[in-house]
Amino acid sequence: MRFSLTALCLVTSCLGIALERSTCAATDTACICQDKPLQASVQGCVLQSCTVKDALVNQNVTATSCQAPVRDRSAKFNAISTSLGAISTTVVALRIAYQHFAAPTSLGRDDWFILLLLCVGLSSTFLNSFGFVSNGIGKDIWTVPFENITRLIQFFYIQEILYFAQIALLKTSILFFYMRIFGHTDIRKFIWGTMIFNAAFGVVFIFIAAFQCKPISYFWTSWDGEHQGHCLDINAIVWANAGITIVLDFWMLTLPLSQITTLTLHWKKKIGVTLMFCVGTFVTVVSILRLQTLVAFAKTRNPTWDQFGILTWSTIEINVGIICACMPSLRLILVHFFPRILGSTRQGTSDLSRYYVKSASNTGNHRSRRHFGTESHARSSNRDRGDAESASSDGPEGVSQGIMFTKSFNVDFHDETRLVPMKSLDSPSPPDPTHSKPQGPEDNW
Repeated sequence: MRFSLTALCLVTSCLGIALERSTCAATDTACICQDKPLQASVQGCVLQSCTVKDALVNQNVTATSCQAPVRDRSAKFNAISTSLGAISTTVVALRIAYQHFAAPTSLGRDDWFILLLLCVGLSSTFLNSFGFVSNGIGKDIWTVPFENITRLIQFFYIQEILYFAQIALLKTSILFFYMRIFGHTDIRKFIWGTMIFNAAFGVVFIFIAAFQCKPISYFWTSWDGEHQGHCLDINAIVWANAGITIVLDFWMLTLPLSQITTLTLHWKKKIGVTLMFCVGTFVTVVSILRLQTLVAFAKTRNPTWDQFGILTWSTIEINVGIICACMPSLRLILVHFFPRILGSTRQGTSDLSRYYVKSASNTGNHRSRRHFGTESHARSSNRDRGDAESASSDGPEGVSQGIMFTKSFNVDFHDETRLVPMKSLDSPSPPDPTHSKPQGPEDNW
């Protein structure tokens, strides 16, 4: 960064004009450095008289002469982005692994969309670390080389498109999860309607973000004032997207909550299901907090410093959304491995008398059994009442009265380890004539 001779003369002239209205002497560097109105006056004069690049050089020289601290938040941004990216990758991997290896159902469309979202999210994480951090995000613009400023804004253009895509994919995954749970209910048409609106909303904003400037390159070259072109109101685009996103978040929260009261579940179960869906409000809260960073968006003279906030909150918003979308699956994983602590386990001991009766028409050793309960859901231990009760001498000749024994068992109902449609929770499903296996718990006893 160096002044041109013309710019140097103009800066000197601006400083002289500002000193005439200040109490500081031209040789009193300490006074000049502490006089903020004087510095603002000089900078304003330079911006009007010189190029943007000359103004940045002047700002850098002034900061160096006054020994101003060099501000740098790039390491903080990199730590936030990398850690959240790692957490999101982990929870999605756990979700997919559980669905593939342990869950009774195969991967659904909600799982595929969360995988697609993760791929786009990892691209954003890569851009954060190797695009923004290495080109000056979190630093004052006058400390960043000119070519790095151009590259950083170019990466910001790409990140804006990826952000709109991630918002649409996140909501699509959640809506397909709703469809899996509530697909049989009256809100099915509302879910489909919301899904269509979300898809159109995402496509429109991706298109607007991609073609907001003419030529497109003017988005990242306009900062120096040396190029020709025009752009749409970027502030209006970002605010419109944020507002619609927050309204859509609240609408998507009402969809599942409207069905809770219709379920014939215990009130504790209803509270648990409600809390599970309310986890999504964290994403809405983050979206609202992100609004504060949009106040000076696209109008700042120090974008490398001021856009740190919007990049950070956008990164938090997307990754928190991924984590919240995976919370139901994470709970199932915990229930799967810690059923005694987190599962809905009913333990009981009962005496079920089972008789092994030898048929009079069967001269062999074949014995018929009558089953009670479901063997796959019971852990049992047998104990004889006495050593063995022999057949009564009062019975018919040749027919044994059988041996009676007691079975003690613990039955675990791990209903949380399945993502089942709400109709299975609300009412028992009718038996399937093509399967001999009992369909509901009522049919097992």
